[in-house]
Amino acid sequence: MKQPNLIVIYCDDLGYGDLGCYGSDTVKTPHLDGVADEGIRFTNWYSNSPVCSPSRASLLTGKYPARAGVGEILGAKRGSHGLPADEVTLAKALKPAGYRTALYGKWHLGLSEETSPNAHGFDEFFGFKAGCVDFYSHIFYWGQAHGVNPLHDLWENETEVWENGRYMTELITERSVDFIQRSREAPFFLFASYNAPHYPMHAPQEYMDRFAHLPWDRQVMAAMIAAVDDGVGEIVRALKQAGCYEDTVIFFSSDNGPSSESRNWLDGTEDVYYGGSAGIFRGHKASLFEGGIREPAILSWPNGWEGGQVRDEVAAMMDIAPTFLDLAGVDPAAGHLQGVALDGSSLKEMLQMREPSPHKQLFWEYQGQLAVREGDWKLVLNGKLDFDRVVPDQIHLSDLSRDPGERSNLADRYPEIVERLSRDVRDWYEEVQRHGS
Repeated sequence: MKQPNLIVIYCDDLGYGDLGCYGSDTVKTPHLDGVADEGIRFTNWYSNSPVCSPSRASLLTGKYPARAGVGEILGAKRGSHGLPADEVTLAKALKPAGYRTALYGKWHLGLSEETSPNAHGFDEFFGFKAGCVDFYSHIFYWGQAHGVNPLHDLWENETEVWENGRYMTELITERSVDFIQRSREAPFFLFASYNAPHYPMHAPQEYMDRFAHLPWDRQVMAAMIAAVDDGVGEIVRALKQAGCYEDTVIFFSSDNGPSSESRNWLDGTEDVYYGGSAGIFRGHKASLFEGGIREPAILSWPNGWEGGQVRDEVAAMMDIAPTFLDLAGVDPAAGHLQGVALDGSSLKEMLQMREPSPHKQLFWEYQGQLAVREGDWKLVLNGKLDFDRVVPDQIHLSDLSRDPGERSNLADRYPEIVERLSRDVRDWYEEVQRHGS
């Protein structure tokens, strides 16, 4: 069977409720909706972390963040280390199978040469290495309190380049389209890593005008997402023009839920920001409640799966690497991956044979919070709503089938479930800390 092309399209701080196909009544995303119509839309897809660097580490390594050596948001100072050099990324594992690999956009897994995209298996890299940049100047401004001066952060492989005045979303799209046009001879893996809708809240006037009827916070959010959606449309068009759309697997998602940080506002206020929507779910970025970790997720492969599916099985970012390797015919126990234990599982059987989710339990940890999902049960310990706002109940148990928004705490009614799940998640946390990179 012909090896499929593989594409990951990743957003930054995109909420579950901010796509048309996920029920948004303000954001219009016709191109992503079209990919969902021709593919599979997931309703129980999770990030492995409520923040960016750990989520991306899981996506690329197939491991829980702590076991991949990236449990926190990484800094931006030049030369800072990140994803350990001995970790095997999806890009590195695909290269021996003949894949050309490229990453355009956000990396945020290390600024040193040995932890750069090129060192981790990407033949081509164009983008920025830190967590965020100004969309037009590509300067990182946000680390002064941590001793990091503003720094320019745009690179072509290991060479600094300048594209002053060019909107970052459009640059990522341009590079992705060009790569597709140049990749007709061999299968490819493309990681289109958009930084939208992460702050700073910037969008070209044409996109702002589309949503002029909305209040500013929702307007700029919708505009930034619409620019990504147009980029997805251009990527799909390029695949069709190259005659390889049907043989290409596209995965779309985001690293974590919407940010409530006051820095999203541009008026100097310290208000909580509600421009992004987690839909019915509780919590934002940095929270282990559903709003921080449940993500929109779309998987399309016209030659591989029937389109128009909505799937409710539980899955996570760490499943993408083993799934893509399986679809590419790469043995996850051979080559670079020999002896490497993955936490994620291939979803091939689940998708093609209607097998159940490979996960009996999923676990999370972040800055003192712990969480576990087992079936419809979800336990959160020491939960927060975002980086700062704590909740009154240190132990929160939900039945997601009846209460997906985690509004009712059932901990007192089911103490035996609380005890068992608490023990399981604490045992897991001890294990990943002990066996992390």
